[in-house]
Amino acid sequence: MGQQFSSSKNERQRHQDLASSFTEYFKKFKVESKIIPQETLASIVLNLSKGNIQVANSFITNALKEMDSTPLNVAVTGESGSGKSSFINALRGIGHEEEGAAEIGVVETTMERHPYTHPNIPNVVFWDLPGIGTTNFPPKDYLEKMKFNEYDFFIIVSATRFKKNDIDLAKAIQKMKKDFYFVRTKVDSDLKNEKEFKPRTFNRDKVLWQIRDSCMKTFQENKVKQPPIFLISNKILSEYDFQLLMDKVVNALPVYKRHKFMLSLPIITRAAIEKKRQFLEQTIWLEAFAALFNMVPSLNILMGDDVENLRCSMKRYRAVFGVDDESLQSLAEDWQVSVDQLKAKMKSPHVFETKEKETTQERLSRLYEEFYLANGHLVAKNVYVKELFYLKYSFLDMVTDDANALLREICVKNNLVSA
Repeated sequence: MGQQFSSSKNERQRHQDLASSFTEYFKKFKVESKIIPQETLASIVLNLSKGNIQVANSFITNALKEMDSTPLNVAVTGESGSGKSSFINALRGIGHEEEGAAEIGVVETTMERHPYTHPNIPNVVFWDLPGIGTTNFPPKDYLEKMKFNEYDFFIIVSATRFKKNDIDLAKAIQKMKKDFYFVRTKVDSDLKNEKEFKPRTFNRDKVLWQIRDSCMKTFQENKVKQPPIFLISNKILSEYDFQLLMDKVVNALPVYKRHKFMLSLPIITRAAIEKKRQFLEQTIWLEAFAALFNMVPSLNILMGDDVENLRCSMKRYRAVFGVDDESLQSLAEDWQVSVDQLKAKMKSPHVFETKEKETTQERLSRLYEEFYLANGHLVAKNVYVKELFYLKYSFLDMVTDDANALLREICVKNNLVSA
């Protein structure tokens, strides 16, 4: 009887430890950085503390499925020559000459919308919509013909002042309770021209203010409350307002769509890299919790399926951070260097390369030991977590370091201050 009571007490303690670990972990993230809704987190913790393990597991599993399957559709509209196609390519992180890139400099001759899927996040689609000025439709009819309800938000692009058509379209979007953002492109060209023609009086901040002010006057003339204008260069995303725009969009999106959009974004600053790392770290944490409920402590070793799982995870992390083989190949061609030169400065491409007399599992076990010694337990000491998830954390750290190293190289090549 005493042994049964002790066993029951230990089980209750384990449930409390699980709930406590889960709660403490998510405390370190701001609300806008969490990848599942607050009410879902609360339900998981409540069920863990009560010992309703299968219910908690169901919440976590459903959240992971929702994260994976949630689509995101972004509408980008603007007149031909506004930099719309370049902007879509920039958001997708692909070069203008790469396969599947939106065509640059093509005069708009069609009233059809065109989808561009993100190369690494298939559920994220950018829709190229013809500029409303090229149509004979009033804004409401334009939105209906462009299948308004399918988009999560709109980006209205211009390379000059926004026209009345753009303003009327924004009003129609607002009435239908969707978010929209005004993006003024090609500010780098404006600055270059201004500096070339007025070298003695050129003032960068003054020119940017004049561009913004010109856009604002258009809104005043059309009796519209001034929305934020984002000044960007499609060529140098780390400059000007691109990161501000991305932060604004990310914070406005529902949780699962936010997660998708964040992972799809190009790497342009250390802050963007860190946000991606936080999003993926939380995913690993949830996966670990979902797995440990069904795990036998004695099986806390790497199995054959685990190794394949790790290969897939590493491939995904590298793609999300833009240090995958395809991205490095494209960059190597642009910089006229070999891919091996780029990979030599990184760790993640070499994880599954083994030395003589060392198997893949032995190498992974060694990486696990190193990570465990440096970081200790992921959760409470009496809760067993598979090596698999320690290794995923280790991989994520590696890829994050590689992305930061690559960002430094890009900044040097482009004569930019590391962001």
